[in-house]
Amino acid sequence: MKKIFKRLIVFFVGLPLLLLVVFFFPQFNHLLLNLIVTTFSILGALELKNILSKRNLFVSLPAAVIFGAIAPVAWIFVVSFGFTSRIVPAAFILVAAWLLVSEIFMSRDNFDSFINRITTGFAMMIYPGLFMAWIIRLALFDEASFVILIYFLIVLLNDAIAWATGNLFGKNNRGLFHASPNKSIAGFAGGLAASVLTGIAAAVYIPDAFTSPVISSIPAGAILGFCAGAAASLGDLGESAIKRSAGVKDSGSLILGRGGALDSIDSLLLAAPVYYILYEVLFQK
Repeated sequence: MKKIFKRLIVFFVGLPLLLLVVFFFPQFNHLLLNLIVTTFSILGALELKNILSKRNLFVSLPAAVIFGAIAPVAWIFVVSFGFTSRIVPAAFILVAAWLLVSEIFMSRDNFDSFINRITTGFAMMIYPGLFMAWIIRLALFDEASFVILIYFLIVLLNDAIAWATGNLFGKNNRGLFHASPNKSIAGFAGGLAASVLTGIAAAVYIPDAFTSPVISSIPAGAILGFCAGAAASLGDLGESAIKRSAGVKDSGSLILGRGGALDSIDSLLLAAPVYYILYEVLFQK
């Protein structure tokens, strides 16, 4: 009961704060939101560093900060300050080159773990940073505030309703997802339904941002909600698989009732590129 209360507090306090940031601070293409996204990406990378260390995959603290920040920061320069998008691959190449060159002068005894450090570094450049960068890119669309709002609602309502329906109706249909045995079919279906309804509601009530030139807007909204919602659920399961592999229950204890930062953004990660690409395909003229 105590955990339920904590989750409710986070949801009913966090969602209004998110709305406040999205609609009242749109300056510089949502710079404030972009900085918050970057902060969570760095925190997630630091937590991932600790998780990986359980499997003897070590990354230094400064390197983890760089890996978590490189993609979001590069896209902030593009989205909020008008830099050319060429700086994004340039930033990745620069960090990748640093990863390789920084190992040249290490002691001979450390060469046995060289491959582990390099592959871990490359992986951390992608997860969570590169996935989180897609959230920042949403600010480039027209009616960006509504586009960003619906993205967060699709993911957050998916998570909330999946948790609620799983607790209410999921006792006898758990165990399908081996990465997270407590997740139920009822929870997955409930969360997906919430995402689909959110996509449909966007098409009905926000036509300026969600009118599709490709197909009828309501089916387009349903497709957007279904695919982004499914990606959100899979993103949650993917992070659960990482934690289970390392023998870790939560990525941290930063967020009340939810665990760490990575536990709180896992659903957002995979949903972000799916939502961005589908919105561009279905709703951009």
